[in-house]
Amino acid sequence: MSSSASPQLSRHFALIPAAGVGARLGGALPKQYLPLAGKPMLQYALDTFAANAAIAHTFIVVSAADGYIDDFLATQAQLAGKVTVLRHGGDTRQESVRNGLLAIRALVDDEDWVLVHDAARPGLNDTLLNKLISALQDDAVGGLLALPVVDTLKRSVASRVQETVPREHLWAAQTPQMFHYALLQRALDQAQLQGRVSEITDDASAIEMLGLQPTLVEGSPRNFKVTLAHDVALAELFLQGKP
Repeated sequence: MSSSASPQLSRHFALIPAAGVGARLGGALPKQYLPLAGKPMLQYALDTFAANAAIAHTFIVVSAADGYIDDFLATQAQLAGKVTVLRHGGDTRQESVRNGLLAIRALVDDEDWVLVHDAARPGLNDTLLNKLISALQDDAVGGLLALPVVDTLKRSVASRVQETVPREHLWAAQTPQMFHYALLQRALDQAQLQGRVSEITDDASAIEMLGLQPTLVEGSPRNFKVTLAHDVALAELFLQGKP
């Protein structure tokens, strides 16, 4: 589609890459389907996007061999008509994102916003989502949720401290990361052409390769990524409102 829509009419689409297997977490199921405080992990992000009036639609990018997604969605009546499954998952997160963008090309205008969110961040809530959308609505580049680093950082060599790294101006990236469709697609395509895909650690880093500076919007500790087994208990505390 052409980018004929004015910025104030740009729509917001959520894109959730969920083709991974969560090897570091372990378990018989892919990480996104593991139960967390009584629900599959993936359900938290999907429910948050589906309930937010600003989100026009949500797309989930899964592996072509995913044998769980259909049974999962069959139990989620609240998501009917609000979520589309894209069986275009790649070997890496960024490959899944790029494939997902290509798959929705006919449905999205260049200036529409795409909010890419990790399925393993179940702590996203309406407050954080609205904060991000509001902060970036008129931003020329886009941006992401992130947290200022508060811990002392050490650089190591052979498990010994080489130096202490100043933490001023350092932020820990979170998701969603929100960019206009055409800009994000161009950034990922250019990285592919230049053979720099391995340098991309998140969507914002691809945008940075274009020489642009995404805006940082302060997120929340509850929006952390569930990666290791001990993360599960902490995530459940946040989701149950106990911290």
